[in-house]
Amino acid sequence: MNFDSYDPGNFYDEFFEASGEPRPWAKPLIQRINTLPANGLLNRQKAAKMALLQLGITFNVYKENEGVEKIFPFDIIPRIIDGATWDIMERGLKQRIYALNQFVDDIYHDQKIIKDKIIPKEIIESCPSFLPQCVGLNPPKGIWCHISGIDLITDNKGQLMVLEDNLRCPSGVSYVLGNRQILKQTFPKVFEVMPIRPIEDYASRLLDLMYYLSSESVANPNSVILTPGIYNSAYFEHSYLAQRMGEELVEGRDLIVKDGSIFMQTTRGLSKVDTIYRRVDDDFLDPRMFRHDSVLGVPGLMEVYKSGRVALVNAPGVGIADDKLIYTYVPEIIKYYLGEEALISNVPTYRCVDEEDRRYVLENLNKLVVKAVGESGGYGMLMGHQSSADERKSFAEKIKANPRSYIAQPIISLSRAPIIAKNHFEPRHVDFRPFILYGKEIFVLPGGLTRVALKKGSLVVNSSQGGGSKDTWVLYNQNH
Repeated sequence: MNFDSYDPGNFYDEFFEASGEPRPWAKPLIQRINTLPANGLLNRQKAAKMALLQLGITFNVYKENEGVEKIFPFDIIPRIIDGATWDIMERGLKQRIYALNQFVDDIYHDQKIIKDKIIPKEIIESCPSFLPQCVGLNPPKGIWCHISGIDLITDNKGQLMVLEDNLRCPSGVSYVLGNRQILKQTFPKVFEVMPIRPIEDYASRLLDLMYYLSSESVANPNSVILTPGIYNSAYFEHSYLAQRMGEELVEGRDLIVKDGSIFMQTTRGLSKVDTIYRRVDDDFLDPRMFRHDSVLGVPGLMEVYKSGRVALVNAPGVGIADDKLIYTYVPEIIKYYLGEEALISNVPTYRCVDEEDRRYVLENLNKLVVKAVGESGGYGMLMGHQSSADERKSFAEKIKANPRSYIAQPIISLSRAPIIAKNHFEPRHVDFRPFILYGKEIFVLPGGLTRVALKKGSLVVNSSQGGGSKDTWVLYNQNH
């Protein structure tokens, strides 16, 4: 197998120029692949699949109330990001996360951004992720969004854009770490010659973040990961991170409130907990404050949190910042709090709540992607150019009935990267989710989850919709 017959097509290709010439940063890998024996690459792909099986890198697909566990599809040809491009990404992501943290803090305190008429009050108060119970809340160190996953795309002209923000419980970092583990076994010689930045310290950095948030009066803080349980689609990730961090994985029933603090029930008695990395949604965290029917959370947890005796990662209420309608205001949010232009622009977006935008959307449904503001994973979405007349009619009715719940965007031709298709290479569309930790400082993991639409011609990269993943190699800048 080699790239001789590979056709980048009329798209921005991550590996090749439009002329077919390899991009400079991809050349060492392409040269290595071209020197492999006939079945060398296919054998490596098979070995990678077996390694995934042994690592247990899976996810659950829910259909008809039946959970089906699947191996996460993986293509061994990595996505490569050169150092100069990464520098832009890193600065833009740090800017965005800092501004969003300022925004969340303001929304739950003085609401200056509303008073100054940057965002209408009704937009905030109608957001399903806005929690009145969090008004006046003061998270440790003033940080709300400790772990973020920001979805980025590159368009047909090579321009980088933010597709959406994920600040509640972003998933996927376990695949990032697992993919790297497998690629190091697959292309060991390439790792020796290419300046690939390491990502293996993510778990220790996350642990440092959790220690940083715990009360300074605690000498040896105790941290846990709170999971909804084995039936959650990201349960593998919860257990994987707990193992990598050397911390306990707990469910709500393992924790109790006693004497104003949180304790973990163990076979040796009660053990005080100082920081909780919670993978349980806000609504289910504490049945006394949020959903009264929740059995996933801990009764009384929020009172302990408000008293400063436990830290939560991420803070409750942070979901206001990843509402897809709020996303449309992020450039204004950055300008308002930082006095700067956004370093990475948004995808152009129409707000269906706006009368003029709504009229345009309803007249052009066949040319747009329509998204429900509260959905994720590729659900609640209309791909206009692939939709039927009946589907467009149904979405039009939904938009008219509840315009606040929908946004629309032009159909962007995502950049493409090569995958192994049977016994040759074919291009497929990709996006990218880097992960950002906000503790003592803001750290962007130099890698991330490259999601790939494995179906030919598809723009939908979500694993639940038939997508897969690649390892992402971020190269050191030549000045390094």
